[in-house]
Amino acid sequence: MGFFLETLIGGLMTGVLYSLVALGFVLIYKASGVFNFAQGVMVLFAALAMARLSEWIPQWTGLESKVLANVLAFAVAAALMFVLAWLIERLVLRHLVSQPEATLLMATIGIGFFLEGFGQSVFGSNVYNIDIGMPKDPIFVLEGLFEGGILIDSQELVAALIATLLVAALVLFFQKTSTGRALRAVADDHQAAQSVGVPLARMWVIVWFVAGLSALVAGMVWGSKLGVQFSISTLALRALPVVILGGLTSVSGAIVAGLIVGAGEKLSEIYLGPFIGGGIEVWFAYVLALVVLLIRPQGLFGEKIIDRV
Repeated sequence: MGFFLETLIGGLMTGVLYSLVALGFVLIYKASGVFNFAQGVMVLFAALAMARLSEWIPQWTGLESKVLANVLAFAVAAALMFVLAWLIERLVLRHLVSQPEATLLMATIGIGFFLEGFGQSVFGSNVYNIDIGMPKDPIFVLEGLFEGGILIDSQELVAALIATLLVAALVLFFQKTSTGRALRAVADDHQAAQSVGVPLARMWVIVWFVAGLSALVAGMVWGSKLGVQFSISTLALRALPVVILGGLTSVSGAIVAGLIVGAGEKLSEIYLGPFIGGGIEVWFAYVLALVVLLIRPQGLFGEKIIDRV
């Protein structure tokens, strides 16, 4: 039982990070109807900015405090993601607002390739470290209930807590603030929201910035664990089944589906791997998403497209 709980908890903690990336897809799609294929590259770009700025700021300012350097690097990286959101709305979205969805999808693919090349030119192409002081040593919990206790990776635990805090902040933002309510109105009906004075352009900048901020946190956490390398951009591919499973229009669906996928990957690898072969983690989420699509095309929590028209 103890080993099962270790595997389950590890999967859930990984699932929270999947949810964080999936939220970027959902938020942008709900507010602008754009499937942002560049979300994975946004994670990479934000992580590169955070990693390099945390190196450059002490060199430029003479700061010796690593904590202060990381805080400043995060703030500047967040500002860069805001500028990026503004440029995307100004240069891309407003010119393609009435175009077919396939055109918008191709635009986000182009944005992704540009960001990947631009990020490499500005920040470099090596593997960089982000040191935010995350603990490395594992910890044991519930030693009174299970012999030897349950082993938990403290680094994954801190990463999951950071991601959980951001997810909770986003939920409160959308539920309790006037801007969040305006974004929900835009998501429900663009024309109705505009008719009552909601500025669509400003809302799109905000939602792309929020997606960029979630990408920054995801990139910071993954970069702290594994180093910032260009393979981080493929993280979005791991989040795609989460989006499909939870529903492309559901914020809560992205959160729940991330937990399902994270736990399912770990448990299937451990308990099914010996019978059907290893590597289940690579394809488990896609098979699960395909099964859900066949039963419920809009995902577990998504709404039917006909309801959005």
